[in-house]
Amino acid sequence: MKSWVLFCVAVYLLSLSTFAQKASFFSQDIRKRLDFIATQDVPVGAPGIATGIVANGEIVYLKYAGYANLEDSSQISDQTRFNIASNGKQFTALAILCLAAEKKLQLSDDIRKFFPSMYTNILQPVTIENLLNHSSGIRDVYDLWSLQGITWWKNTFANRDVVELLLKQQELNFEPGTKHLYSNSNYMLLAEIVGKVSGQSFVAYTSSLFRKLNMPNTSFVDDYTKIKGPIAKPYFNFNTWSPYNWIWNAQGDGNLFSTIEDQLQWEKIIQLPQTAGIPAELVAKSQQVTANPRITRYGYGLEFGEYQSQNSRFHEGATGAWKASFIRLPGKNFSIVTLTNSGKVIPSMQTRQMADLLLGIENKKVNHQLVPEREGSFVSIEAVLGTYQTENNFTFQFEKMDTSLVLLRSGRNDTRLVRESANVFHQWNDPSFKQEFTRNAKGEMQVTAYHTSHEPYSLLRTESDWNGFDEKSIEGVFLNSETNVSISIKQIAGKTYSVNFPGTDRNITAKLLTPSKLLANDYVIEFENEMRKPVSQLFLTSGRIQKIRFVSK
Repeated sequence: MKSWVLFCVAVYLLSLSTFAQKASFFSQDIRKRLDFIATQDVPVGAPGIATGIVANGEIVYLKYAGYANLEDSSQISDQTRFNIASNGKQFTALAILCLAAEKKLQLSDDIRKFFPSMYTNILQPVTIENLLNHSSGIRDVYDLWSLQGITWWKNTFANRDVVELLLKQQELNFEPGTKHLYSNSNYMLLAEIVGKVSGQSFVAYTSSLFRKLNMPNTSFVDDYTKIKGPIAKPYFNFNTWSPYNWIWNAQGDGNLFSTIEDQLQWEKIIQLPQTAGIPAELVAKSQQVTANPRITRYGYGLEFGEYQSQNSRFHEGATGAWKASFIRLPGKNFSIVTLTNSGKVIPSMQTRQMADLLLGIENKKVNHQLVPEREGSFVSIEAVLGTYQTENNFTFQFEKMDTSLVLLRSGRNDTRLVRESANVFHQWNDPSFKQEFTRNAKGEMQVTAYHTSHEPYSLLRTESDWNGFDEKSIEGVFLNSETNVSISIKQIAGKTYSVNFPGTDRNITAKLLTPSKLLANDYVIEFENEMRKPVSQLFLTSGRIQKIRFVSK
């Protein structure tokens, strides 16, 4: 009896010791610094954040600040629900893995098994795995809606609208399985497959999954009128806090509402993969890349990379002012999650600032080259003028205005450059953004951009033979039958054109880069140029939609 009492006392003292270790996992100084990072962009009377850290399967830090709703002055708590947007993809992928474990589908299944009328002229298989790792080549519906002139968030679209639009598509961005290109369409289709295979709606099936994971306040939404609270209302920051109504019903790629408490519960499960309802091996698989050896940076709704020399898993979610971020460093066995309803907060930055603090990195080191290795030969301003591009059509244009070299980029203000050496210029108000002009082995002019925020990258100047080119040959009206969108192209003067979308007020001034490529803001329009003959078809590329075919009307 005495030994039993001593044993109970020892267990009690051990439990107190363990609790004390959790409660004081960080020093008071570290906690203050974490609090500062968490609240740095949460001013008084503003929307805010919920953030937390899980280490070794335990919540070791939790902070929330700011208002969930400015109208009723309700504040954010551990029970406040946020739309975590694309961070919901990991749970769509988990649902697919669960159904695969139940032998109700295989990741190698062609999606035409579930959508027989989709992409009937594509001979290569388009598999569930291709959807999971974004290697399907299927175009992003948000970019397709944008091409149609539709502002998606002003509409109440559901997954049936997504499928209807994709059923009209006859071509893909690229051959399935050959490359990675993020497309939200993939995960909306995965949600539909879950519904078809499980015999339940996607929302019902995943709600059951969340109950098994002990995440009771997490659910996808297919009817915005039935979203359960308390909800962190989203607010943009345009000199004043501006709310907006959420009327969206499509899901699978996002539209997942959850609390910081539930998201930290998921991180605990990942670190200690033992739950009553989900086998540990499924949780472990969900944290790996898929089987395609060509796709090594994206898995089951999860990105892979390195952060501060540590292997990392991460994802970002954003839909308007709702934003979410998580980063997992399995080598250190800790995860950080941040959710926000504020247009002012940048959660991806905050999670990494917290990670730096936990890793003991006082002054974050930049591991990439910031300046050219050596000074090159002198180049005059006149010698570097022109248009420079990467292989994926990212473009710099250099022009001379008055006596200065000016950089033009789509979607940004024109930037005056200042010479700092024989062949290097920098942005007048940001000397760390440098442009180095050199010639490659073929003698072609190229520019290499340096900055603290990214590794150096190079763009090659477009050089073309314009002999025999008819500048009027690309004028006309062209139709894409998959989206029922027309574009009209008309020459303004020289190599400058007007690109108009008939029936809308969209009118873009475009520049001819080569005899076969036209740049119209974010749209790259390519065509085959047969000398002295009118162009019969165009191919339009922008972001997550590539080489959309337009035929002359």
